[in-house]
Amino acid sequence: MAIAPERLTVSFSRFFTKEGENPYDSVVWERRDSRITNYRDGKVAFEQLGVEVPSTWSLNATNILAQKYFRGTPGTKERESSLKEVVDRIVDTITEWGAKDGYFVDDEQKESFRHELKYLLIHQRAAFNSPVWFNIGVKGVPQQASACFILSVDDDMNSILNWYREEGIIFKGGSGAGVNLSKIRSSKELLQGGGTASGPVSFMRGADASAGTIKSGGKTRRAAKMVILNVDHPDVEEFIWCKAQEERKARVLRDAGFDMDLDGKDSFSLQYQNANNSVRVTDDFMRAVEEDGDWELKAVTDGSVVKRVKARELMREIAQAAWECADPGIQYDTTINRWHTAPNWGRINGSNPCSEYMHVDNSSCNLASFNLLKYLNDDHSFDVEGFMHSVKVVFLAQEILVGNADYPTEVIGANSRRFRQLGIGYANLGALLMAQGLAYDSDEGRAWAGAITALMTGTAYATSAEMAARMGAFSEYENNSDAMKNVLSMHRSALDAIDASLVPAALIQSARESWDRAVAGCETFGVRNSQASVLAPTGTIGLLMDCDTTGVEPDLGLVKYKKLVGGGTMAFVNQTVPRALDALGYSGDEIEDIVNYIDQHKTIVGAPRLKDEHLPVFACSMGDNVIHHLGHIKMMAAVQPFISGAISKTVNLPEEATVEDIEQLYIDAWRMGVKAVAIYRDNCKVAQPLSTAKSSDKKSEEPAQVTELTELERKIEELEQALKIQTVVVKQPIRERLPRKRRSSTFAFQVADCEGYVTVGEYEDGRPGEVFMKVSKQGSTLAGIMDAFSISVSLGLQHGVPLSTFVRKFTNMRFEPAGITDDPDLRIASSLVDYIFRRLAVDYLPLEERQDLSILTTEERSQLTLFPTEEMVKNERETAPPYGKEDVSKTSATQVEQSQTALISRSEQRDAPYCFECGNVMQRSGSCYVCSSCGTTSGCS
Repeated sequence: MAIAPERLTVSFSRFFTKEGENPYDSVVWERRDSRITNYRDGKVAFEQLGVEVPSTWSLNATNILAQKYFRGTPGTKERESSLKEVVDRIVDTITEWGAKDGYFVDDEQKESFRHELKYLLIHQRAAFNSPVWFNIGVKGVPQQASACFILSVDDDMNSILNWYREEGIIFKGGSGAGVNLSKIRSSKELLQGGGTASGPVSFMRGADASAGTIKSGGKTRRAAKMVILNVDHPDVEEFIWCKAQEERKARVLRDAGFDMDLDGKDSFSLQYQNANNSVRVTDDFMRAVEEDGDWELKAVTDGSVVKRVKARELMREIAQAAWECADPGIQYDTTINRWHTAPNWGRINGSNPCSEYMHVDNSSCNLASFNLLKYLNDDHSFDVEGFMHSVKVVFLAQEILVGNADYPTEVIGANSRRFRQLGIGYANLGALLMAQGLAYDSDEGRAWAGAITALMTGTAYATSAEMAARMGAFSEYENNSDAMKNVLSMHRSALDAIDASLVPAALIQSARESWDRAVAGCETFGVRNSQASVLAPTGTIGLLMDCDTTGVEPDLGLVKYKKLVGGGTMAFVNQTVPRALDALGYSGDEIEDIVNYIDQHKTIVGAPRLKDEHLPVFACSMGDNVIHHLGHIKMMAAVQPFISGAISKTVNLPEEATVEDIEQLYIDAWRMGVKAVAIYRDNCKVAQPLSTAKSSDKKSEEPAQVTELTELERKIEELEQALKIQTVVVKQPIRERLPRKRRSSTFAFQVADCEGYVTVGEYEDGRPGEVFMKVSKQGSTLAGIMDAFSISVSLGLQHGVPLSTFVRKFTNMRFEPAGITDDPDLRIASSLVDYIFRRLAVDYLPLEERQDLSILTTEERSQLTLFPTEEMVKNERETAPPYGKEDVSKTSATQVEQSQTALISRSEQRDAPYCFECGNVMQRSGSCYVCSSCGTTSGCS
């Protein structure tokens, strides 16, 4: 081990482990098979048998570990097969690097670090970002450890082509990159040799095409990109609308029968789809929006004014485009640079793809996150000491990685070692709050979130100061010491805004003490790291840690889907729900009744014995008990002052949200001091619909009394009412047999790899009276079940059960085989019965009834205008009412959209792409998507 300098050391001792005991002995290990099937065709996408993991790990976490992070060629002896091998590879490598560099005072501290870090990883208390799992300790592989990169592009062709190359290298290493294109001259400026420049938006096409062909890490992650343009760039309007226009194209092609799914065979014709787009706005611009002032778009080459626009009109365009396709987001440039710790080196121009890492150009950040729910004790107290210790261990590991990791370019490597940016963060905040009986959108919830975030970052910077005492401050500290000290003081001062009465005294006191140590240590020794924390989306690693919620997000829904060892999935109520009910004081019987209600109805609204005042505790991002979009912004504002970087967070809005709602949201986020914000309005993008739990279209005035009655259930209720008022009721079901000789029709079908046909026998008036369903593989269990099912449905039809009742009950059922069909009218089916009853609905139910059931053919959908035409958008802009005077949703463009979406059940449709690796439905994670089945993510965690 290297001889450490005679200086101070990081205060470090064992907390979770004991000397002489192997941390692996703290869990029970078992062998299980890892298998991921493709939802589209039922084929096995990945399989590895005999994977060794702790018995407490879910099968989902096991699958992600095996498919994503095991290294070595499958089927060979070099292939990793145990979590122990992966953790040994990573932790032993980091520990030896740390010893080599002199981070440990002696061998005892070195071994303590090794054991404590292994304990945190195997107990799912913490996880590094994916590149660490991919690369660290793997022989013959570049030791890339960072997930987030910021690039820069100058106004010349060599720089632009180099941008393409650098992005490709970063994507291949399993990471993502962002870039600000505002240095590229606009399409309204001249070239030196004559002619007009192409402009940054045109060069975005080439970068987008390049990104679309690369899978990150050479494995299963798509390239993650961020493209930024300043609000005063002459091409900003073209930039604002570039993705919205592609979204309109996608809708036309989809409704014409083309496969526009993510990675669909026809989706290649769409441009700009591999990047998140954001507009960089300044305080001057936002004040001009408030005051209805003019705004100047300035030439890149000489700063001359190219065009003057109304700031409000430009903001309206940003909001309108985001309303249509969720892009662009907004980054608040003045706020970002106000918190800059190294402004004398250069300003902050860009961010990584998910907007959480923001620092100088050509730099990187490696991330790690904690599972907050692991630090909540059974008595609902927070383990402050355990959390602070964990922060020290993981932060030290990240710091060791900075100096030993490989980087995609020399300049990025130099800047990363010069500034040593780290991104410690967390996941499961939403579950932590719910488990304590705290509403996400509440003063208590925000106070807890702020205090925990402050404790995390304060402990990280205090540790950074200790490391500076031993190893020296980051290289550019002396040139930026005043700014660094000022930012740390701003963090500490922000603690005064937390209401100490709403959080445990030990938590807020420890947070204050950590910031006192950080500021004092910085004054004496400086800090080792220019940046300490970010809040990342934690998509894949959140699933690896079996987190219910990702990053700073609330829960998506109260019902969770678990993959079973023997195959298939099971829906069950999140375990945070009974824990929350217990914290709120409910008895065991009451908890059982409420959980059973959620399990049956897939909602807590209307649950028996639930008090009305507790309903907000269980509010989620989706469903019929949702968090208001302002609640998302307020949570971001509560934690932002205690984060070095920013927050990857999607603000969810309902489909009914207006352009003005989005516009006001962007203004509110700026006023609250958030650094960046992205929005997502339900069903604003072309993707396969994700069916969620149904809720009644007609809600009663009392939410707790909402129930859903099918047509059959309503008839039963009417019958029961009749029984109360009649003395004698004789009502027996009468079977209406089909004539001996009757008409019938047959249609063949294919769902994924399963072929079959359905024959429908009809009454003389055309009503269906019997259904025979045959599938391939005669003699199989599936074929036998379908035969029995056919008899049951036929008897139901003959005894008066309406076809619409069967359709309502059996559509949207999800089981394999499922996926792509050969029916041009019904392209996707979630199961065999889903497809069959949709087809029967199309053939036998009138259009009006099918509209209520959200079952329309491709031709019927294509006859409706799904988006405003260019002429309509032009007219809308010309006739837009004064700022804030009228609901934008009443303009001509959005009226057309509303008339279309009125035909689709809003309670049943949600946008989410299918995973391009295994075909399962993905879910939102920050400003990205993650697949809960295999862990594939479109983001950077």
